[in-house]
Amino acid sequence: MDAENPDAGTPDPGTPDPGTLTDEQAGRIFASMNEVIRAGEEMRGLRAELIEALAGLGWTQDTIARLAGMSQPAVSKQMVKARRGEPAPRIGLALDQRDVPWLEGRLWGLAEEISETLDGTAACTGAVHALARGRKRFSPQAVDALRRLVEADLRDRRAALPPGYRDAYDAISRALDIPAKSPAPAPGSPSVRRALACRLQRDRLRAGT
Repeated sequence: MDAENPDAGTPDPGTPDPGTLTDEQAGRIFASMNEVIRAGEEMRGLRAELIEALAGLGWTQDTIARLAGMSQPAVSKQMVKARRGEPAPRIGLALDQRDVPWLEGRLWGLAEEISETLDGTAACTGAVHALARGRKRFSPQAVDALRRLVEADLRDRRAALPPGYRDAYDAISRALDIPAKSPAPAPGSPSVRRALACRLQRDRLRAGT
């Protein structure tokens, strides 16, 4: 230490030390890690709820384990945990259901099909990836933004998309604008309902019906 200047050798707190991370850099690292961790936790929770829903539809543990890539004891343990609470109500699989999570799932499925059909060049591709990775939530703002992106793709890339995509969007959009008023909440959690509706919508589009 310099006797005449006791602060010599001490970095100026206002000047970033090139040998260390700034708060902003460290914050960005943690933010990206937290996104992955949160998405992983949410996917585990969604998988557990989906196992419960499929069991309620009459699927066997062996079948669920095979399709989920899990061991049968792991599925059995999950179902035992589920049985400790109230039995899960049976979830209907008709595509034309009017609750908001189901409609959001249909919109999500349509956007994924548009993105795949256009080889990832669709306007909605970024939003689709963000929702799939948990970087965006299904908030009213995010859903409105996804609707605008899907509309842009259906308008600007119409020649490259099957006409059924436009028909599906019109039905989903009308229902989102005027959601049905149900006296009781639809069975299943919003996340499970979105996942099921997304898959059913994609399969319906691929079948061309």
